[in-house]
Amino acid sequence: MRQITITDENKTLSLPIGSTVEDALLALGIVKPSDTPSYRQDPIVGALVNHELQSCSRSLVSDCTIEGVRLYGEMGKRMYRHSICYLLCCAVSMLYPSRRLVIGHSLGDGYYFSFDDDLTLQSSDITTISETMRALVDQDLPIEEVVLPYEEAIAYFRENHFDQTASLISTHNEPVVELYRLQGYLDISYEPLLCKTGLMQVWELKPYQDRGMLLRYPRSHNIGSLDPFTDNPLLFAVFKEYKAWGSILNVQALGQLNELGNKNTIEAFIRLAEALQQKKISNIADQINIHSSVKAVLIAGPSSSGKTTFAHKLAIQLQVLGKRTIKVSLDNYYLSPQQAPRDEENKPDLEALEAIDLAQFQQDLSALIAGEPVTLPKYDFKSLSRTYESEPVQMDKRTILIIEGIHGMNPKLTNTIDNETLFRVYISALTQLNLDDHNRISTTDNRMIRRLVRDNRTRGTDATTTLNMWPSVRRGEDRYIFPYQNNANIMINSALDYELGVLSPYAQPLLKMVKPSAGPAYETARRLLKFLENVNPIPDTLVPDDSLLREFIGGSEFGVI
Repeated sequence: MRQITITDENKTLSLPIGSTVEDALLALGIVKPSDTPSYRQDPIVGALVNHELQSCSRSLVSDCTIEGVRLYGEMGKRMYRHSICYLLCCAVSMLYPSRRLVIGHSLGDGYYFSFDDDLTLQSSDITTISETMRALVDQDLPIEEVVLPYEEAIAYFRENHFDQTASLISTHNEPVVELYRLQGYLDISYEPLLCKTGLMQVWELKPYQDRGMLLRYPRSHNIGSLDPFTDNPLLFAVFKEYKAWGSILNVQALGQLNELGNKNTIEAFIRLAEALQQKKISNIADQINIHSSVKAVLIAGPSSSGKTTFAHKLAIQLQVLGKRTIKVSLDNYYLSPQQAPRDEENKPDLEALEAIDLAQFQQDLSALIAGEPVTLPKYDFKSLSRTYESEPVQMDKRTILIIEGIHGMNPKLTNTIDNETLFRVYISALTQLNLDDHNRISTTDNRMIRRLVRDNRTRGTDATTTLNMWPSVRRGEDRYIFPYQNNANIMINSALDYELGVLSPYAQPLLKMVKPSAGPAYETARRLLKFLENVNPIPDTLVPDDSLLREFIGGSEFGVI
């Protein structure tokens, strides 16, 4: 039998071709034969094979380097969360083979699931599902990677009511389809899974809202147990609204979007998606207009949520209602890097509230609301210094300030201002589109792809640099943005259901330039590329000039960069 060479940092050995990752980990001594993996022992649950994350059940077919991946690391936690979703879908398939379970979205520390039928989901049903999942965990069953011929895979998913999965596969033509198998249950996972059910010890399945259930997982800061449940009804309401819009658009998953492109009907879909988003912005302007006391609208959200374009579009809608608008960017109040607070690596923490000149901002805001003229600052990101506009601005009775920046929901930003004069809008790209029935499109990945494209276009930044910087961006969001999102008067979803088809042709060449030597950025690039392989391209010429998406691909009529 042909041999392949396996190498880790300490040794090199030969194994028969077709050996699994687990075989290699055992042979190299990274995992001991006597080990009985336990969740709380932070076991090795996968490996970087030639720097790409793979399940322990993956067969090795060529020479490779290998590095174990532990459960409590960032990659291990991703595997765990995908695996408990797979476990839930398997249990439901065993109990209710004729019902279609659909993943909805992430909500705090969990994923929302519901059945796509008119039958009521009882608490007793959720208890039964949870008990079945626990029984599968207790049996410590293997989860294996398998491949099915294209036609056989399509037939399996259609017979088992996995409509969106069948639809997605049907828009591609690979000869075989890679699946994971747990006993007789087969399903796709677009990221590697754990190879044993016994590792899935910490989760909770609970009823949520009227017809759904929430599958909760441990947070990164407390990996050993679940935090007390904290509801986020405002965020759920946004997802519910956009799910309803998905019904209007008649597209809930990526396969349906691909089919529209194949039928040359995507242009009408784009117009409808843009019109729905514009209607939402118009409705927000109406709500602001109702409150005569409002003098300033604060807009905040995480990186690449489209704050700048939204601010422009909201200003237009307010002007339609007879308002004057003055735009203020918190970025223009940055202190110099030398004055900014330091992070754990002793670098300037530009995400912190203290990185802006809070005293000057509050002084200018108070003066503007009082009707006094103010000369606004302008921060030069090249010289890292502040200059000032040539002419002062001044509010009258019809004027509303539109203030955009990541700290807009933080009460410390405006604690010297009468709260009745403020209206807060939280914006984020909360993707309602699924990959298929059981695999969601990560809102974080969507924003990351937006940022890759924008940073390369506007700053010449390569994908490796952006991906290496992303963990720091995410830490800043977790500290300074997400904790304050429920202070908003209203939330808006900036995601456009067609945008991945436009972004993909921009992002894929950038991601392909990330090489194995790039470390963690390479694993992320490979993961995103594998995901984007499912996305059929959409011509950027179909994107309207006033679209929020133009903030990232260029060509905006607002001149946004």
